[in-house]
Amino acid sequence: MDLGSTLQHAATLMLTGMVVVFIFLTILVGLVKLMSRLVPEELPPQATTTTTPSNNNNGQVSGDTIAAISAAVHKYRSRQR
Repeated sequence: MDLGSTLQHAATLMLTGMVVVFIFLTILVGLVKLMSRLVPEELPPQATTTTTPSNNNNGQVSGDTIAAISAAVHKYRSRQR
């Protein structure tokens, strides 16, 4: 093979590859657009209403809450050593 035919084969191969990639990307864009129309959009979750606990004990923290916080602090400090 001479240099001219080698360059011609290289150009043909390059052009074929570029056409294949272009067709693939065109199909991919079309499918993504089709999916965006068919698949419903995700809605953000509804905000749930949280009820604040009533402070019947004049702003004091309950014993269970103090125990839970103390246990968490103790566990954290024991892991730091």
